[in-house]
Amino acid sequence: MPSASRLYVPHPPARPGESANFRYLKLSPAGSVARPETKAPTNTIADLATALVRVLDDDHRAVGPWDPHLEASELQVGLRHMLTTRVYDDRMQRAQRQGKISFYIRSMGEEAVSVAPAMALRPGDMLFPSYRQQGLHVARGRTLVDLMCQCLSNSHDMCKGRQMPIMYHWTGGNIFSVSGNLTTQVPQAVGWAMAAAIKGEDHIAATWTGEGATAEADFHHALTFAAVYRAPVLINVVNNQWAISTFQGFAGGEQQTFAARGPGYGIPGLRVDGNDFLAVYAVTQWAAERARTGAGATLIEHVTYRAGPHSTSDDPSRYRPKDEGKEFPLGDPIERLKQHLIATGNWSDEQHQRLEQEISELVADNWKESVSYGTMTDGPSLDPDSLFDDVFKEVPENLRRQREELRKLRQER
Repeated sequence: MPSASRLYVPHPPARPGESANFRYLKLSPAGSVARPETKAPTNTIADLATALVRVLDDDHRAVGPWDPHLEASELQVGLRHMLTTRVYDDRMQRAQRQGKISFYIRSMGEEAVSVAPAMALRPGDMLFPSYRQQGLHVARGRTLVDLMCQCLSNSHDMCKGRQMPIMYHWTGGNIFSVSGNLTTQVPQAVGWAMAAAIKGEDHIAATWTGEGATAEADFHHALTFAAVYRAPVLINVVNNQWAISTFQGFAGGEQQTFAARGPGYGIPGLRVDGNDFLAVYAVTQWAAERARTGAGATLIEHVTYRAGPHSTSDDPSRYRPKDEGKEFPLGDPIERLKQHLIATGNWSDEQHQRLEQEISELVADNWKESVSYGTMTDGPSLDPDSLFDDVFKEVPENLRRQREELRKLRQER
């Protein structure tokens, strides 16, 4: 008789119709993880790759050595940025459902993963996001009109209609273009950081990718270069538990934490509560100081949860329990920071309601302005002549002829 197959296939902890189950998560009590010196050798801090850095406890207090001791005013700014990101996301999600844009991806439940690092890093640092980090643009001051127009592909579109919605870029804000090909931004960030080091600059790079995308070869190539050349780069792995409908175990999350891949390459790996604004800020600050002082790269795993669908093309009720998001043990990043500010006497429910109303009105006004620049169905539209721009430094003769032919056709209409 043939022996039974010994092949192991990961299985999600719960499927639709079953009770949510997060017992697989390795959690640490708030304030229990030691904060090492920023130049500590990698082999002496391997425990950070399996523990979980947390600052906010169950009573909404900031505890332990990782508390960044931010002023209340800074935390209020962070709360505003996260709330702005969520309200913006909700408005664009509705716009897609109304047929006004073709596609959208929200960051609901993951706002701290973008906003806190953006505030902890310096304006000159280069950011290489994936497609769920619109909070970087918000925190660095990008107008919502600019973001909305990109999704509308209208005459004010920063990408001139050449990218699908949510694939923003911002030269002035030092935010690299989002790519639909996953993980490409990780080696790009490492390369940029290496170049900055060669030039003797003080700037560093930071990049974000999902836990599922760590299975891509680009990720491992990037870690090799980052380790060998001590590139001043922060590699953020956003472990939101699901890569579309694929549970994180298929990318290796059951065998070991994603942060543990860092020490395997000779760079520190840290796990952080991705829904704890203070913890994310503190870990980013620690890794940034390490990079700036020549100690090299850090791999950061943000343990969070994708509260909504992967995109507007996804239906998560087909592969996970409907109540799973409510049962996630690390809660909601906006609510947790709100409650922390209330607990310290620096915020109130009334202030929060006023802020929500203010941001809702801001988003509505920005949407009205955005559609004035055109929609998918109504003008004004991009000039077709711009098709020939930004491809070659000097336009070749064959494209010159094609441009003239297009101009003549348009004149004849």
